[in-house]
Amino acid sequence: FAAVVMIIVFVIHLIDIVRLKKKEFKSWKEILLGSNSMMFNKKDLQDITGSLKWFIGIGPRPEYGRWTYWEKFDYFAVFWGMCVIGSTGLILWFPEFFTNFIPGWLLNVATIIHSDEALLATGFIFTVHFFNTHLRPEKFPMDLVIFSGRVPLEEFKLDRPAEYKEMVAKGELEKHLVEEYPPIVIRGMKIFGWTALITGFSIVIWIVYAMIFVYR
Repeated sequence: FAAVVMIIVFVIHLIDIVRLKKKEFKSWKEILLGSNSMMFNKKDLQDITGSLKWFIGIGPRPEYGRWTYWEKFDYFAVFWGMCVIGSTGLILWFPEFFTNFIPGWLLNVATIIHSDEALLATGFIFTVHFFNTHLRPEKFPMDLVIFSGRVPLEEFKLDRPAEYKEMVAKGELEKHLVEEYPPIVIRGMKIFGWTALITGFSIVIWIVYAMIFVYR
């Protein structure tokens, strides 16, 4: 069931990219290589270097744009993972069918790749992703923008100064301003977020417990 859901979500995402192209009247080149693209570019390298300098106190905080380099890492970790886990999962799901086209030993390879990629994804989520999303001081304990799609203007200025300046320069800032959600809606988002966060940490504890005390 989980495999089917993941494949459906992945296909929907690809369809959404096509829909975005039609809506924005952009070429594929602009979508993939434009300033607001999820593809890595020269600015990401500059932001990484600038961030390292900022971390050790020898430089200012970089002016991040629409997407930060760590968000792109998050995105491509999932994109890569979907291809790897999805393809190997299908092979393991229907071994009789796929062994009509591939040698049997590739099932063993698929098993190793599938399990190792799952472990890699779990490790990435509970280290890099959790830090960026939950443990950064300015975002602790969670960033509600994932639920609301909205961010306070002052926070937007601080987090995405390059994008903010670009919107102001183009005169597009006003059309993106919206009212804040009612407190009861925000409270519901926090309850859901805390539930998901606690569930995630609980799963990690169970995994560690199983690795130490069960698998011997």
